[in-house]
Amino acid sequence: MTTTDKRSVLFVCVHNAGRSQMAAGFLAALSGGAVEVRSAGSAPAAQVNPVAVEAMAEVGIDIAAEQPKVLTSDAVEASDVVVTMGCGDACPFYPGVRYEDWALDDPAGQGIEAVRPIRDEIRRRVVGLLDSLGVPVVAS
Repeated sequence: MTTTDKRSVLFVCVHNAGRSQMAAGFLAALSGGAVEVRSAGSAPAAQVNPVAVEAMAEVGIDIAAEQPKVLTSDAVEASDVVVTMGCGDACPFYPGVRYEDWALDDPAGQGIEAVRPIRDEIRRRVVGLLDSLGVPVVAS
């Protein structure tokens, strides 16, 4: 657990431009700020995938101002839960940190029709994660 009483979750994917950004957006919105949210990538892209931004805007979550960030050992160590989304062995492992691997299609290069089901599956998993943390969903 982090030094505060707030739980902390880190979402990791290779480019930190699609899946992890959508997951972070959902967690921040659905937890109402009750969970500290981080996202990072092992090889961050220059910008968040515009189709991911569009897909999230459709459900009322604005991730347009987000920037891909590099994955650091400090971010992993400071998190209670690390959710990986295809980062493979690039994610450092620390004892005492809970890890989950979410196998999800990569939205990179996909159109909005293909990204919507990915977005919806991420939302479903974020709701389950909140439940496992004992944090109520405060927004729908």
